[in-house]
Formats: sequence, structure tokens, C-alpha cells
Amino acid sequence: MATEATAKAFFTSPYFAVVGASSDPTKFGHKIFTWYTHHTLPVTPINPSTPAIKAFPPYPALEIQSYPTLPNLSSLPHPTETSVSIITPPKVTMKVLQEVKELGIPGVWLQPGSFDDEVLEWARKELKMVVAGDGGRGGEGWCVLVDGEKAAKQAGKLKL
Repeated sequence: MATEATAKAFFTSPYFAVVGASSDPTKFGHKIFTWYTHHTLPVTPINPSTPAIKAFPPYPALEIQSYPTLPNLSSLPHPTETSVSIITPPKVTMKVLQEVKELGIPGVWLQPGSFDDEVLEWARKELKMVVAGDGGRGGEGWCVLVDGEKAAKQAGKLKL
């Protein structure tokens, strides 16, 4: 089971990626990616369907920016130093998690809706660090939008 210590450890990585990042502001892939950019964390969008996504950069910039995407986690320059937030359907998530294991990615944060019981069980058994499932401060379980700020602050990534 994920704990506050696990969430904090997730944010000790120097780099981050969002699998399922999107330009569509109604989608959680966009909201999660934008959370990282607004907190000025080094984040890479992963989306095999588009060469770039558009999102707002950190304040005070007011113009939407284009962020080049990577097609998969294997394209990351520093996979063993990158924690990954995943916002994909469970069937896709399982394939992503297998890639996570192969690459030695240190931590994953499975957003609500990105996993089912089978995916969660596999992830907890096979991976080093998993933030997912029951817990956190929101009613849906661990979510970067709800729990990320506290965890990132505890990891020293954000000013208190």
C-alpha cells in the first residue's frame, strides 16, 4: 500500500515524465502534466500519438507553449533517474509498467483510473516504488493533483 513516505520518495527523482500527457485541458493527462510545469519540475510528456502537446508554462508566463513529446519511456534520456506519472487505461498501463521494469525506472504514480486490481497487484510485486490505490487525501485514492504538492514539498522539490 502507498504511504506518504512512498509519495515523498517518488519526488526525490531529478526528472519526471507523464505517460498519457495531452493538450486537451479536459483530460487528466493535461491536468497532471500542467501540475508539473506549474511547479517548475523537469517533466517530459509521453504520447505516441502526437509530436507535441500544448500547455501553460509556469506563472507569470501567460502564453500557451508547445512541449515536444516522446513516443515511449525508452526514449527518455535518463530513465533510471525519472519518476513517472501514468494516466492511461489499465490495458495500456500494464504495457507501460512492463517498460518501466525493463528500464529500471525508480518510481511510478498510477493516477486513479489508470489501473485495475490485476495491474496494481503486478506493479506492487514487480516494481521498486508504486504510488497508487487507496490512500491519499482525495476520495479517489492517491492523485498528484491532490497529494503531489505535500509530497513534493516533503522531498524538498517545492518551497515550504
